[in-house]
Amino acid sequence: MRIVLVFPPFYLDSMYNLPPLGLINIATMAKKSNRDIIIHDFALAIRNKTIKMSSTIYDDCAKIVLGENPDLVGFSAQCTTYPCVIRIAEKIKKEKPGIKIIVGGHNASFVAKETLSSFPFIDAVVKGEGEITFQELVTAYENGLDEAGVAGVTYMSHGKIIQNKDRKLMEVLDDLPMADYSFVRPFSEYSELCGLPRSIAILEVGRGCPHRCIYCSESVMWQQKTRTFSVNRLVKEMGHLHENYNAQCFLLAYDQFTAKKKFVEDFCTLVIKEKLNHLPWYCISRLDTVDSPLLRRMREAGCESMCYGIDSGSKKTLAFIRKKIDEDILYERVKETTKQGIVPTLSFIVGFPNEEKEDIDATMLLALRTGVQGNSNPLVQMPTVLPGTDLHKLYKDKLVRRVDTYFSLGLEFDNGIRMALDDKMINSDPSLFSSFYNLACPGRCLEELNIIASYFPLIINLYPKSFLLLTIALKESASDLFINFFNWMGRNHLQGRPRLTHGDCFRNFSEFADQTFKGSGVEKWSHFQEMLKYETVSLKAGKFSQTKQPSHTDFIFSKDTMPMLRENVIVSDFDHNIREIIEDLNMGIFNNQYDAESVSLVFRFEDNELEVTEINDFGKDFLGLCDGSSRLKEIVSVLYPVYGSDMERNVFVKECEEAMTGLSDLRLLQV
Repeated sequence: MRIVLVFPPFYLDSMYNLPPLGLINIATMAKKSNRDIIIHDFALAIRNKTIKMSSTIYDDCAKIVLGENPDLVGFSAQCTTYPCVIRIAEKIKKEKPGIKIIVGGHNASFVAKETLSSFPFIDAVVKGEGEITFQELVTAYENGLDEAGVAGVTYMSHGKIIQNKDRKLMEVLDDLPMADYSFVRPFSEYSELCGLPRSIAILEVGRGCPHRCIYCSESVMWQQKTRTFSVNRLVKEMGHLHENYNAQCFLLAYDQFTAKKKFVEDFCTLVIKEKLNHLPWYCISRLDTVDSPLLRRMREAGCESMCYGIDSGSKKTLAFIRKKIDEDILYERVKETTKQGIVPTLSFIVGFPNEEKEDIDATMLLALRTGVQGNSNPLVQMPTVLPGTDLHKLYKDKLVRRVDTYFSLGLEFDNGIRMALDDKMINSDPSLFSSFYNLACPGRCLEELNIIASYFPLIINLYPKSFLLLTIALKESASDLFINFFNWMGRNHLQGRPRLTHGDCFRNFSEFADQTFKGSGVEKWSHFQEMLKYETVSLKAGKFSQTKQPSHTDFIFSKDTMPMLRENVIVSDFDHNIREIIEDLNMGIFNNQYDAESVSLVFRFEDNELEVTEINDFGKDFLGLCDGSSRLKEIVSVLYPVYGSDMERNVFVKECEEAMTGLSDLRLLQV
């Protein structure tokens, strides 16, 4: 039997593609000497230009599949790509009616009957865990049998939809063979075409989730049970993928990776023992399942980044979605995570159907306070309504199409827009294509929620301290203030462009914030403008390219040396003790005024890190004269009357030489 497994076309510039592990697992499990199995990854095909994004893309995909002369075609169908799967399947079936068309994946598992009812050219849907089900289904076809009796299959028979009993979940995941990546293109091709600095592989750690979040289909898919591969199997597979397929980085696929502390400790210990901890990896975690010792061990074992699902800052919303978040734990965990050198991605959701403006604001303020901690990656989303979830069950009759959220993008194949026939299909059945729809909430209109989800992370990354202070000082709604900023940008700077960029915020937020603050008539809070200046200077320091030059610790300076401030170094004066203010912000203390206290700070950005150092008047004036045009002896002449009048000149010269050595060692000067 000739089998073609299809990952449908999908392209989103901000998202990279990885080999489709689900299909690879299916192919690995089903391979036999009498079967020819081929995987076509059309998402990769778009990037390597094997197929073009055009109005004929589905015809082109169908032609490629038919060119393999298959007996069976299996599709991996997720929420976003469901229209693609259906359109390509219809074209294949129309051309060769005898081909079996099978669909599987999360989305299909929850709308199996609806799919077969609406699209009878699909023969069967594989529900839930697919490796054994697909293998048995293929065997049945090879033996001249139909789908009857194959657990986990829903199928069409003589115009009727038959749903077989659900398949029991596998008890031991180690029974699955290791994924055979010879079915797909090398990791290096994926990384090169996606512009990634290293080749990334998915390492499936486990399946399932015991929680009942209203918006998540994961726990429903896996029947609220959790299973993991053994630590020995996981580490063995890491080594195998690195040695044989040149995987250089791993995404650990399992929402509950840190749920059992001993499991994580054993995994990290074995990774280190096998000397694989030079390979970076990313995982998903919950705030209440990690602590400093565990994070330290994870970092030692190679953990580079991890995701925490925060969701909301509103207690009302957290109760609605059935999730608990302890704010005190949140801030502490973010600090602990970044302290260990791990970059946390913090995920927030705005716009649940019960949310008022104050609930949305609470989430935005929480996101800002985590941004104040620094070195985190914020992700803000609108709710995605997935089939199988309680959110879908409760609100499928209230779905509307107003905005395309992040998780409904990727099918813009016709000159950058979605094809009319795709939209027609999506419009025909809100329940079946619910991920393309929105849920209204009383707090803000959908268009404004989309603006917040799309662009508020820019503020969290660039100006979290200033925005937070401005919100508190003006007693302003965070969402109102941000929408005002977005509209102000549209009137004054975007020149018709519909989107914000990092550069837009960097160049213009200071102007907006300064105008807003001065126009408010608010007394006190003068340190807000100092904070605005601090964050702006920090960003300016980070703009400059990093100059890799050797240290001059052992260099003997002459009086003719012409020192110059490095281009990634900025010296700036402040009228308040800015570090005290930042420390208070980190602890959630928002004073409306601080005593005046002059301080000079040196900002240096290197190796992707910002260093801010306080410097005395002598050091500030010394650096101010280091512009590459003045010799050391000339600098000495300017500074001696101010700082050296009570000492011999030769002693002061020696102090200036030592200062130059120290400042050079700190990589503030190039000489």
